[in-house]
Amino acid sequence: SPPLLGLLPGRFSVFPLFFLALLLGFASLLWLQLSCSGEGPAPGGGQSRGGPRQPCPPQAPLLPAGDEPSWGPHRLALLVPFRERFEELLAFVPYMHRFLSKKRIRHHIFILNQVDHFRFNRASLINVGFLESGNDTDYIAMHDVDLLPLNEQLDYGFPEAGPFHVASPELHPLYHYKTYVGGILLLTKQHYEMCNGMSNRFWGWGREDDEFYRRIKGAGLQVRRPSGITTGYETFQHLHDPAWRKRDQKRIAAQKQEQFKVDQEGGLNNMRYRIESRTALSVAGAPCTVLNILLDCDTSETPWCTFG
Repeated sequence: SPPLLGLLPGRFSVFPLFFLALLLGFASLLWLQLSCSGEGPAPGGGQSRGGPRQPCPPQAPLLPAGDEPSWGPHRLALLVPFRERFEELLAFVPYMHRFLSKKRIRHHIFILNQVDHFRFNRASLINVGFLESGNDTDYIAMHDVDLLPLNEQLDYGFPEAGPFHVASPELHPLYHYKTYVGGILLLTKQHYEMCNGMSNRFWGWGREDDEFYRRIKGAGLQVRRPSGITTGYETFQHLHDPAWRKRDQKRIAAQKQEQFKVDQEGGLNNMRYRIESRTALSVAGAPCTVLNILLDCDTSETPWCTFG
């Protein structure tokens, strides 16, 4: 017998058949959706014949909003200093949202994205995050984007007794000196204000945490650390690849001498910046707020803020 297309007129194109097939496929999917046990009446009106309606295909469960009032009176502002490390951010936001939600920690994740042309300033970004985090949060986590907690026994609760160093030297995969307070540090907003925040003089990588430790001690506060954690240096996953992302460890002009001094004057009180934009995002279902931040630098005070 001749092929089916041979029965059609000679000038008839196969493209109408293609679109007709698409239309029929769409109609079939619509019929399947209407005929399963979702909202709306059964097809044809009234009760469906032939027994109960079949269940709809399962949908992916939604993540908790991260702000369930039943979880407690406190709410965490998770402050994440950031610049151009998008592959780490894509892993960090959904992971931390699930981790904190599972622990019933009310939270809001702030990505503090430095978009100016100065060298990276982690401490100043944390100061900005503190100032911009709003009155609906009462404590902060200074949190590196490349450090993921693997042990669910780690405490992210309200640090009423004083600063709580989650990534303690006994647990951090890289840094083990006793005055280390980097990686992940929790403070109440009141305690952070008592320290006048962090120094704004640290441009480039490193040393701002060591200076902040001395601020904590100067404010009469005692750093507390996790106890009873048995996972040691396997407690965290460190995402940073030094071969792929080189850290800015240059020491320019007088920076080499200045990096070991305590900044007696600067901090929250002399923070200069501008918010270019504030954007609410969802990363794989996990909500966060991205602040695009333009820091300011007085080159007469800290000439090492530029690469010149």
